[in-house]
Amino acid sequence: MIISSDARAGLRAALLVVIADQATKWWIVHEVMQPPRVIEITPFFNLVLGWNRGISFGLFNTDSPINAWLLPLIATAIVIVLSVWLYRVDRTLVGVAIGLIIGGAIGNVIDRLHYGAVADFIEIHGAGFHWPAFNVADSGITVGAVLLVADSLFGSPKTAKNEAGVGVDEP
Repeated sequence: MIISSDARAGLRAALLVVIADQATKWWIVHEVMQPPRVIEITPFFNLVLGWNRGISFGLFNTDSPINAWLLPLIATAIVIVLSVWLYRVDRTLVGVAIGLIIGGAIGNVIDRLHYGAVADFIEIHGAGFHWPAFNVADSGITVGAVLLVADSLFGSPKTAKNEAGVGVDEP
């Protein structure tokens, strides 16, 4: 099986996100937040320790036994689908974007399997508003999704094939 350079770039991005995510979570959980507290870094950025048993923004954040097995299964299915897409990419930007999402999903699945919840520790706030805490994996997922949307809106035109199999630029 030959993997394109675009897909390899995505795999490197995924690996980088998983390593950075797990290293920062280990550091926060086992070193920095002993005991758990709020550490003010800047007037708009804190380190906190929160455990998310739900999905994005703390939705469905309960101790439900369904969350413990269903959410990792859904995330794994998403990683499989994205991996198939990654194998087929023909542009580095798309490969990296998919890789960021895959790496973030894997990082959060590792947390769910290890801790039973996802460790969130980055808190951004201002004017009395606190954004829900997040982590490096969440950042990878978000940046990857933004890159995919930006590519779909502003990326180069795709090439379509006509009946003769010759490439034709789409309008």
